[in-house]
Amino acid sequence: MEAEKAAIAELKSGQIDGLRYLVESYQAQAVQAATLIIRDGSVAEEIVQEAFMRVYERIYQFDPHYSFKPWFFRIVINLAIQVAKKRRRSVSLEEHEETIEIEMVDQLEVTSFRPEDYAEQQEIREQIQRALDQLTPIQRAIVVKRYFLDFSDQELANELDLVPGTIRWHLSIARRRLRWLLSFNR
Repeated sequence: MEAEKAAIAELKSGQIDGLRYLVESYQAQAVQAATLIIRDGSVAEEIVQEAFMRVYERIYQFDPHYSFKPWFFRIVINLAIQVAKKRRRSVSLEEHEETIEIEMVDQLEVTSFRPEDYAEQQEIREQIQRALDQLTPIQRAIVVKRYFLDFSDQELANELDLVPGTIRWHLSIARRRLRWLLSFNR
């Protein structure tokens, strides 16, 4: 945390070297989060690059009394949602057949090396990917922030300017839809 504060202080004083620590700390997770929303790994990488450029340009807006991670991921997620809306990524399964595997889901550990276990894990990954693809970009963003980035209900409420109860309602709808989609695909 001290290294992060030092990096932010460097950025605020105009030294771009401070950005290096932040990129090393958050780039991989940011690309994964953006990929979950935009469904395209190369576009997700561009989004994250843009997000880091915005950090550099707008670091003066960051209040060092708060955590950097939620502020940064708000930028990443908002950019990903904007791009997803522009690209009109929708629920069509055929549209997503050739998309990149969800990196988060790819990290599911295979506990044995038996081919049938690997095939089962692969099938689960594909089912989860298809289900996430059928959520709206905003629903994917809320699910990603809550379950992938570990944002609390209060952090999500602050990010989206909603009350925590509304966040829980949105999460409930998204979870219910995912449960239905996953049970439908079995």
